[in-house]
Amino acid sequence: MAHAHKLEILRGLIKFKSNTQKIWGVLILLTIVTAVEVGLGIYKPESLFVKVLGMKALNWIFIILTIVKAYYITWDFMHMRDETKALRRMVVWTAVFLICYLVFILLQEGGYIESIYSSGYVKRDF
Repeated sequence: MAHAHKLEILRGLIKFKSNTQKIWGVLILLTIVTAVEVGLGIYKPESLFVKVLGMKALNWIFIILTIVKAYYITWDFMHMRDETKALRRMVVWTAVFLICYLVFILLQEGGYIESIYSSGYVKRDF
């Protein structure tokens, strides 16, 4: 009985969000991020064509916004916020490593293919 009483006291002190409120919050956040991505993709501001770390700033913005969307989808819709800290870290850091690896591979191969198209010279053969 004491346990149930403590739980009622905690419920009175802590305001819990319902699942519906959480889903609407995530939906609004993902809609805003997607709208920013679509807006940047349509208008393509000239000020974002500056090279940053070997790639246009606009491309970096798209990569970062996509990672933000993937994080929030995982966090809320795959219920990672309710899991233990160790499991969350394993999932998140594995995904971060694989995304960074994928970006590295795409940049390396994309740069090589672009140089072949622009110069017509094959530097290395596989």
